[in-house]
Amino acid sequence: METKQRPLAAGLEPLCEGLPKAVEQISGQLAEHYYVQLAEEAMEPHGEPDHPSPEAQALEAAVQDELESLRRTTHTLAQAYQAANNLEDELNARLRDMRTARDRKWYVPNPPANAAIDLAEAKQDHFAQGLNLYKILLICAAGSFAGVVVEMLWCILTNGYLESRAGLVYGPFNLLYGAGAVCLTLALYKYRNRGYQWSFLGGFLVGSVLEYVCSWAQEALLGSRSWDYSSLPLNLNGRICFLYSVFWGVLGIFWIKDLYPRMAKYILKIPNRVGRPLTWAFTIFLIFNAVVSCVAVGRWSQRVEGLPPSSGFWEFIDQRFPDDRMERVFANMEFDG
Repeated sequence: METKQRPLAAGLEPLCEGLPKAVEQISGQLAEHYYVQLAEEAMEPHGEPDHPSPEAQALEAAVQDELESLRRTTHTLAQAYQAANNLEDELNARLRDMRTARDRKWYVPNPPANAAIDLAEAKQDHFAQGLNLYKILLICAAGSFAGVVVEMLWCILTNGYLESRAGLVYGPFNLLYGAGAVCLTLALYKYRNRGYQWSFLGGFLVGSVLEYVCSWAQEALLGSRSWDYSSLPLNLNGRICFLYSVFWGVLGIFWIKDLYPRMAKYILKIPNRVGRPLTWAFTIFLIFNAVVSCVAVGRWSQRVEGLPPSSGFWEFIDQRFPDDRMERVFANMEFDG
């Protein structure tokens, strides 16, 4: 019969068991040494207010020393508590992720555990190991595509018709989703093996800041807005609102616990010799696509204002990206005025 292994963390228990009794003992000693003296000094001060007696000065100095010692102790105990709490949270999260990955269902495969992804990347010495540049660029490209597909499907389910949700003139890509995926990954990667509360808080904050900055930048640079939450409660300049910030928090959990490990699992299947040039090819395409899109939207804004093309280059842009094409691609874009 096998002997049950003693928990590794059991060594911490005897160190902590005596702390409450020690604190109680110190409390009694402090009361015996200082409480009565402080009360007497408060009742009948020795010396003038600006010139206390040597006994009173010695009492104050002794109490200050005790306070400094208690503050250092409190700080050390708080650090120890936080460290132990973090250990409990991470071990619990890794156990839950392992159970989720192991509990396979016939109708949909469960996401792999983040710890399993980390181990596989290290064993393969993969080109997109950890959170390096290649992993970030691939996440941006995949997020730019997947976000558009999901929002188009959502439009069909809620409105009953198909409408473009692209943010670039070539292909179903929107760099806002790619940037959101990258920002969420950068913010939450450290907490991928931790509890849900960290993922929610990170998603709530990162998503809100990203959405506000993107809205402000689009309006400042292009004079247009693609969303406006002014009609919703608890909004900030119509750029963000509490409801959608909560959605970002939920998305943070869903992203780092479900979508990211699934994506990382497929990235692991890309061989090293193919992955590097493929990543750079996608990146160059998206950069070119973004530059052309900014030029086309900028000229579209001028046409809305009634400005004619100032050169042959802008005439070419008008021919290549007329209003009807831009309206199909950017179905929700509106210009000021």
